[in-house]
Amino acid sequence: MKILGIDSSGMVASVAIVQDDVVIAEYTMNHKKTHSETLLPMIDEIMKTSETKMEDLDAIAIAAGPGSFTGLRIGAATAKGLALAIDKPIVPVKTCEGLAFNMWGAEGLVCPIIDARRNQVYTGLYKVLGNVEVIKDQEPMDIHELIEFINSYASNADEAVDEAPLSVTFLGDGVPIYSQVIWDEIKIPCKMAPANMNRQRGSSIATYGMVLYKEGKYINADDFAPEYLRKSQAERVKGEKESSNG
Repeated sequence: MKILGIDSSGMVASVAIVQDDVVIAEYTMNHKKTHSETLLPMIDEIMKTSETKMEDLDAIAIAAGPGSFTGLRIGAATAKGLALAIDKPIVPVKTCEGLAFNMWGAEGLVCPIIDARRNQVYTGLYKVLGNVEVIKDQEPMDIHELIEFINSYASNADEAVDEAPLSVTFLGDGVPIYSQVIWDEIKIPCKMAPANMNRQRGSSIATYGMVLYKEGKYINADDFAPEYLRKSQAERVKGEKESSNG
């Protein structure tokens, strides 16, 4: 089985081709240029250098959100266009689950945090010793409420099994922004993922997408839409103006 993975949900643009249990090619960019400039050329490059034809793919896995509204739209348009052209399905991968999959095999909890501005993060809580076990599904959340939730969950879990405190690993572009809040308020052992694991990876989307594909969790390209989880800045401003005028 061969899957193309695409992640443009944040500042990072990352694409990869995974065949069974091997990463054939991966291209990741996190430096100034916009996804509209980089995504298609990156896909074209890894297809050429890996001597892969689009028709060889079984599916296209895409980080489905949440994240950057612009990035998600670009990724969705790209994935849908390619999937329609080759008549192959799309495997939507929740952004936070895809990020958590970077830490496959990690002991304890894994907590991706994606900056959503105004002290808000897109986040979820997972265990990834084997498959991705969802403790808390992804949602927008105040960073202080997130830390409080983790502290409470870990405390109750430790009491239930009478073991040493759970640990938690944080990753995502929200870490450098909210690291001081985390260190100040977390009550269990924690660490921050290293550079090779702490941002979106096309290979994680493709690999986890393969797991989901085998579980039958894929859709037709026409049916795919990004999962924003909340309104865009422009939509919120418009709604506020309409409310004040009403």
